[in-house]
Amino acid sequence: MEPDVPATVKELKRWMKQRCFNFNSYSIHGNTIYEGFGIDTSRGVYTWYYTERGQRHDLEHFSSEQEIVLYAFNKIKSDSWARTHMIGFGDSEKDHGELATKLTDLGIEFLQDSITNFYEVNHPAYRTFVYGCDLHKVGHLKKAYFKER
Repeated sequence: MEPDVPATVKELKRWMKQRCFNFNSYSIHGNTIYEGFGIDTSRGVYTWYYTERGQRHDLEHFSSEQEIVLYAFNKIKSDSWARTHMIGFGDSEKDHGELATKLTDLGIEFLQDSITNFYEVNHPAYRTFVYGCDLHKVGHLKKAYFKER
């Protein structure tokens, strides 16, 4: 097994925390999620599942903790969204651009997009994400550019 590969679910959770992965879409070692993937154990069977809108779908079954952890580790580390953290959200294109400039000036890698704004359908909502532990460097920007409804 390659170095730095967790062997237990508890180690996987620690590995994710140390690298600032986003737990909103992964239930690892008991955290609750509304939508995403998770690990469950029942009667010696380890299950990798997906849940959405209260419906759980079992995707893979494993006979050992080490097997499911290796499987989950590879899935999580290859998921480009698993390390993203939304720090900007709102309907102002100007704010969206300002935030991009500030992140660029700080040398922070980021992703921006727009989605349908459910409050004003004809006006998009703009989102900005940073990766991994850069989240800790931009808390002041999230306070200014994350507009909750």
